[in-house]
Amino acid sequence: MNKTKTAIIIGAGPAGLTAAYELLQRTDIKPIVYEMSNDIGGISKTINYKGNRMDIGGHRFFSKSDRVMQWWKNILPLQGTSKEANPEKTDKVMLIRNRLSRIFYLRKFFDYPISLSLNLALNLGPFRIFKIGMGYIKVKISPIKPEKSLEDFFINRFGKELYLTFFKDYTEKLWNMSCDKIKSDWGAQRIKGLSVTKAVMHSFKNIFSSDSSVSQKKIETSLIEKFMYPKLGPGQLWEEVARVIKQKDGEVHKNHKVIGIKFKKGKIKEVKVKNEKTGKIITNEGDYFFSTMPVRELVSALGERVPQEVCKVAQGLVYRDFITVGLLLKKLKIKTNELLIPDNWIYVQERDVKLGRIQIFNNWSPYLIKDKNKVWLGLEYFCSEGDKLWSKTDEDFSKFAIKELEKIGFIEKEDILDSTVLRMKKTYPAYFGTYDKFDIIRNFVDTFDNLFLIGRNGMHRYNNADHSMLTAMVAVDNLVNGIKSKENIWAVNTEQEYHEEN
Repeated sequence: MNKTKTAIIIGAGPAGLTAAYELLQRTDIKPIVYEMSNDIGGISKTINYKGNRMDIGGHRFFSKSDRVMQWWKNILPLQGTSKEANPEKTDKVMLIRNRLSRIFYLRKFFDYPISLSLNLALNLGPFRIFKIGMGYIKVKISPIKPEKSLEDFFINRFGKELYLTFFKDYTEKLWNMSCDKIKSDWGAQRIKGLSVTKAVMHSFKNIFSSDSSVSQKKIETSLIEKFMYPKLGPGQLWEEVARVIKQKDGEVHKNHKVIGIKFKKGKIKEVKVKNEKTGKIITNEGDYFFSTMPVRELVSALGERVPQEVCKVAQGLVYRDFITVGLLLKKLKIKTNELLIPDNWIYVQERDVKLGRIQIFNNWSPYLIKDKNKVWLGLEYFCSEGDKLWSKTDEDFSKFAIKELEKIGFIEKEDILDSTVLRMKKTYPAYFGTYDKFDIIRNFVDTFDNLFLIGRNGMHRYNNADHSMLTAMVAVDNLVNGIKSKENIWAVNTEQEYHEEN
């Protein structure tokens, strides 16, 4: 089919690539994707370091959307669904993995999500458990209304004592901001209907039944016990999607940064793009434009004609950045068998270290590791570009991270074989700064009927990959069906299907 129109797509992450793929499948519109980095997949990319692959942040392939689940399986067949879908015979396969994440606090492991369980009682002792129980009962009788902050959100679902024990310090480590200064929207986005009651009920149900299905549609996302995962990491799936896009005559250009956007009479007309390798600048016109670039940069790229009020809100948007230290080891000091503990990731609640989470890549997929007899970890730190953590050299940061892991008893220094440092800017759009005035930006950008903001940074919303994909799918739905309103795009991950109260 000859493509008669063009869509310019900014960013080759899950949202941008999904939009390109959907356009090729369902329209006569040719997608041209511009990605500023040298990688495919955004924060869902996979880095290959000397044959050991790193997932940036840990990405479980699980969604309550049948549409997204099937989409993933169309790209990479699910393990065991055919003779060809055998990880020992092909790389193009989606594994089924068991999920376990725990909290490390007081040098002990706690179940995650937290519930009033025997594990909690043994680790904290009867007096603290009594206080937690009374705090939970109190808030169930008299909840905080209205929920103005993330602190209110946590207390209403877990009680004050449990919030102070397990949520406050970790969340403030993530955001570098007091929980009473963060909008409750973040909790609604990430945790939704999870509470102590639901965690306990889920544990009780599991005593009497076992669901081996990967769908788990009736289970709160934080409680799922199985998920899909590409054999060679999330980046493998997005690299395959990019390959299909190019095969179908779409374009994907890496190292191309959009530095300017021209508009006229309520429509975006063209983009100015810089080749980051050669420095050459080109201008490209389009009929439709999909943006996954950070909103702050999008507004800047739109130029001087943007209303001052919109520019002011955009400049006040805040992001948190992310550093992962890949650490290759002979073995762990802390373990439950000869080599590994069973967790996919571990939340580090300890107050005497900056370390936020520990990924154990062996447990995501054994095919991520070059030598399966070694341990391959990701040590994750939350920071802001230019702060003390971000400004460390890679060598100093590795040494710093290794000392912290030694300090909490996870490793012995003599077991370290190699390390590498990976930095990711604007990983987490923040729910403070000028976020409470974001509607001013939204109302302005929605006046461009051929501009679609999609994805995590594109919408300044802490979406999972499936929600980012859905925003792209809904945007293409609107094009196909002639719907001009953007309301249903902004509604993704806020509609009833995604709230556990439903």
